Amino acid sequence: MNNQNALAHTETEPLLAAPLTAPERIGKYYVVHEVGRGSSGIVYLSHDPFYGRDVAIKLYHATGNEDAESRNARRMFMGEAHMIGKLHHPNIVPIYDAGEEDGRRYVVTEHIHGARTLSAYCRPGSLLPIDQVVQIIYKCAKALHYAHSRGVVHRDIKPSNILLTQDGDARIVDFGIALVSDSDISRLEGVAGSPAYMSPEQVQGHELDARSDLYSLGAVMYEMLCGQRPFRAGALGKLLRQVVQSTPEPLREVRPEIPEDLEAVVVRALQKDPANRFRNGAEFAADLTRVHQHLRVAQSGIDDEERFAVLRKLRFFHDFSHVEIREVMRAGCWMECQPGEPVLRPGDIDDRFYVVVSGKVRVIRNGDIVSRIETGGCFGEAAFAEGSRRDAVIEAEGNVTLLKVAATLLEQASVPCQLRFNKVFLRELVERLQRGRKSG
Repeated sequence: MNNQNALAHTETEPLLAAPLTAPERIGKYYVVHEVGRGSSGIVYLSHDPFYGRDVAIKLYHATGNEDAESRNARRMFMGEAHMIGKLHHPNIVPIYDAGEEDGRRYVVTEHIHGARTLSAYCRPGSLLPIDQVVQIIYKCAKALHYAHSRGVVHRDIKPSNILLTQDGDARIVDFGIALVSDSDISRLEGVAGSPAYMSPEQVQGHELDARSDLYSLGAVMYEMLCGQRPFRAGALGKLLRQVVQSTPEPLREVRPEIPEDLEAVVVRALQKDPANRFRNGAEFAADLTRVHQHLRVAQSGIDDEERFAVLRKLRFFHDFSHVEIREVMRAGCWMECQPGEPVLRPGDIDDRFYVVVSGKVRVIRNGDIVSRIETGGCFGEAAFAEGSRRDAVIEAEGNVTLLKVAATLLEQASVPCQLRFNKVFLRELVERLQRGRKSG
């Protein structure tokens, strides 16, 4: 599909009657209306009567030819069909089904109401706040790490293949040209991908691994931060030479307010040599976590020694050594909240543990307060389950101070510190669940 019409792109079109050219049904699915088209097929908003849900269906163009384009289209379909049930991650659009009807192939994915592609936020007049860009790319890095750990290299990461949902969540789509470790059907003829976002090794037709996707994600981040692509040229050949040989214009020269540490993350992601990039998506995400902490850390007058003294008195840290408390401090940051201020909402970054340093927070589900967590308590258990989604709001009941600990940074602490933290956190969680049962 082209940049405007990738699979599952259902941006902001109103619900219209299906055009005359649209089929009434595709397989068991009822067609509602067309939402996009590209070189390989047409995407329809459709309805699944069995599960009672809306879906997006890409119907590949029928062709009887045996040229390279037709063979590639067939391989793309087989590649997407091979992905059914393979990836289950909240930041990846799942593929539900695939089939063939009257000689035409189709792939069925989740429909995301009101989602827009990141292409809408890559122009100078429509850039998102810097901290939101960091959160979006963070989620994509984690999603790619998940996919790569399961032997899948996307190979076509670009703004139009990443959706931003109405609640601010990022979702990667279109694995049509992905490389899958346990499949040989993903080998397309020619160089596959979108030239402006291709890694140098992809342009040169070399073997690809996860680091190629991370380069492409770095190119997306560059564009989202400054409103222009790393490399721009009118002729394709010149563009490809730039990707292989040239250095992008420094981000801070284009947009001076970008923090130096964030620019450094993008520079590392866009290194020509894969060996100089992030080793994996988790490492990319960890660096973004540090940047995010610097962007959002509360400017309080408490220095590290005072913070250490406060933490040492909390029941959460009673069993920690002084060295282990300092390790946790290095993985975390101080956070001050005002009364009624939300700490976590459904869809927020999940890679966080929280320890209540002072005050208390309340847990709200479906508008009702279901529990309270007081000084010395903890929350953020979704960080234990990669890809889990929050279903509750946690907000400050009064003035609250929190220690916010990033799981990706905690993983870099010593093994004894990690084991101690996990043991205490889980013990607190179990005790809170037991108290909830007694009160119920």
